Amino acid sequence: MAFQIINSIISWFLKKRKHQMELFLKYPNDVQEELLFKLLHTAKNTEYGKENGFAFIKTYAEFAEKVPIQKYESFEPLIERCRKGEQNLFWPTKIKWFAKSSGTTNAKSKFIPVSDEALEYCHMKAGKDMLCLYINNNPKTQLFVGKGLRLGGSSEVYKDNNSYFGDLSAIITENLPFWADFSSTPSQEVALMSEWETKMEAIIEETIHEDITSLVGVPSWMLVLLQRVLHRTGKNNILEVWPNLEVYFHGGVNFNPYREQYKKIIPKADFKYYETYNASEGFFAIQDRNGSKELLLMLDYGIFYEFIPMSQYKGENSVAIPISKVEKGIDYALVITTNGGLWRYMIGDTIRFTSLEPYRIKITGRTRHYINVFGEELNIENVEDALKLTCEKTNSLIKEYTVGPIFMDGKEKGGHEWIIEFAQKPESINYFTEILDNSLKSINSDYEAKRYKNMTLTLPKVHMARENLFYDWLKKKDKLGGQHKVPRLSNTRNFLEELLTL
Repeated sequence: MAFQIINSIISWFLKKRKHQMELFLKYPNDVQEELLFKLLHTAKNTEYGKENGFAFIKTYAEFAEKVPIQKYESFEPLIERCRKGEQNLFWPTKIKWFAKSSGTTNAKSKFIPVSDEALEYCHMKAGKDMLCLYINNNPKTQLFVGKGLRLGGSSEVYKDNNSYFGDLSAIITENLPFWADFSSTPSQEVALMSEWETKMEAIIEETIHEDITSLVGVPSWMLVLLQRVLHRTGKNNILEVWPNLEVYFHGGVNFNPYREQYKKIIPKADFKYYETYNASEGFFAIQDRNGSKELLLMLDYGIFYEFIPMSQYKGENSVAIPISKVEKGIDYALVITTNGGLWRYMIGDTIRFTSLEPYRIKITGRTRHYINVFGEELNIENVEDALKLTCEKTNSLIKEYTVGPIFMDGKEKGGHEWIIEFAQKPESINYFTEILDNSLKSINSDYEAKRYKNMTLTLPKVHMARENLFYDWLKKKDKLGGQHKVPRLSNTRNFLEELLTL
């Protein structure tokens, strides 16, 4: 009875937020424009604000003219100064939290500043909104009669000088409100464990006897956990362990490759899947309808959005447009200005609008070649650097190559499958594979984490292609010539399957 009362109270509290959302749903362009000038006013006396004349910017056109579009590498010197203790550089309030993630071309990890405002009015607010939208769509929910199982990142929070860094999920866990901590599992102590094998076992130990009603986490990691729960309990599916499970909130990687596996492991016709779109830089969009594959762009989280049409994409030299100018069906690179002190920052994602009233989107990919089926965020720079190191150590030369995913299948782990045509073959393909794997680990911390003890990714599978395989493949597709290139990285197996048949 007590849990029913708690469920009713928390549900009522979260439902109230829906009325606040109606403001940006009704006046999206006004809300975004007002937000931009609030951010500029707040940061006008910072070092970056003074350099770029924030105090004198009166229109969006002036903002676009005075403030440059930038990638992490351009902004990194200011972030590093902030990490060493300097303040009021790009945001006026003290920044003590930095979300660590990989993806840069010149470093293994990047450190995204997380201000108190970004933590409270973006990330925390989004967590409540995710629940609010679900509860409003499912008024008979018993979500808070049981607990939500949170599966966060692999790092605890570390102190460096006077600042703290770690996975964003670890930072959020450190700052959860009491009611969220009360209604979720595992305990904070277990959630912040950094050693994945130990952490997985501890989570299972804490949760198998709980009444779990929701799951929150990245699909690849969550699938590993659920399979281990079944192995431990000897049950056939997850509903035999947690019969009241009703929803899975997921994000971080494309869910499509995992969808069928989840349907098998959670065989419930009315089970709900809710997608979210967030990153270390901010929380951007939430699925706002049952069964939808579109995400509602959240416009009042302290993030001002701009968009670069991919047909006109020129990196930091691109011309961006505000949300009032976007069209449906066009791929845009996302540019954000945030209450964490990021200004006209390209996060590297591409999105497409599926609706303009309200603004709903789909995530369509990245601005660069990449593989991110398992959260490994492997980009073309990582791959090229790793291949260079590997060829040097194995005395080999590469002519052409492509790489794609091996999707998880039941208890089989995922991985990467390579087809490489050598100009000079290595003496041992097994040794080549081992060196390639170790090189990728040294370059990309997300890949390294997913490879840890074969938890999510197994050792790469490398095929030595026959001579002229890629030439013949391009010829068959009538794509010989300088403008047609072999696709290096893909999130699907389409290219791999075509090449393997040849």
